Amino acid sequence: MAQKKKVTARVYRQDEIAVGIYDMWIETELAKDAKPGQFISVYPKNQATLLPRPISICEVNEEKTMLRIVYRVAGSGTAEFSNYHTGADITILGTLGNGFPLEKADGKRVFLMGGGIGIPPMLQLSKELSARGKAEKISAVLGYRNELFLCEDFKLYADLYVATEDGSSGSKGTVMNAIEDNDLKGDVIFACGPMPMLRAIKQFAEANQMKAYISLEERMACGVGACLGCVCTTKEVDHHSHVKNARVCTDGPVYDAKEVMI
Repeated sequence: MAQKKKVTARVYRQDEIAVGIYDMWIETELAKDAKPGQFISVYPKNQATLLPRPISICEVNEEKTMLRIVYRVAGSGTAEFSNYHTGADITILGTLGNGFPLEKADGKRVFLMGGGIGIPPMLQLSKELSARGKAEKISAVLGYRNELFLCEDFKLYADLYVATEDGSSGSKGTVMNAIEDNDLKGDVIFACGPMPMLRAIKQFAEANQMKAYISLEERMACGVGACLGCVCTTKEVDHHSHVKNARVCTDGPVYDAKEVMI
């Protein structure tokens, strides 16, 4: 794994693609080593905002010179980022985390499942699995509150199925409703989203004898494993903390669903 670096990067462009959801392309050397499921920490310029914000990598351009992040404005840090324009300097630390195990999709029918702001990190995964060409079938199952984003991007690499809470698009309800409504069958799941969704996916995978790899969304402080602010409970004892915990920022954020207690 490439060594993580703190660098000054440049905003190439940014657009608001849904209410409060921003799509930013960043020119940075970190793109050359980025893997699907990894994230970067973005540092606000406001000195009153001490901690960087962890944001998943949505996409890497073909030349591996730019990273794409898609994030929701949730506080002062992300509100600051949303005001950045083309040419602005942006300080980032990356690339962080372990990413998804692409080889687990070989010869399999794959579900890529994303919910809310857990949808963006599934895009680069769908792109790389498609390019790899070893999966039997790739289905992207995405859950939204109401307003859709990134759907056209996913259609380039996977069969797309959508669920919305209000039923305005696709199935009414959650990603699990979309699977049931469309009678989808699969062998392995890669997922990122809110904890209730991940719990449902873990149960579904166990009931259907499917492997599941889930990316945990946790609040993080340092992003490099020092502060133990983003631990999750595991089946096995962690070599660092000597208890049944793992640090999401370094040991994760992607885990075999069977190995974490959620």
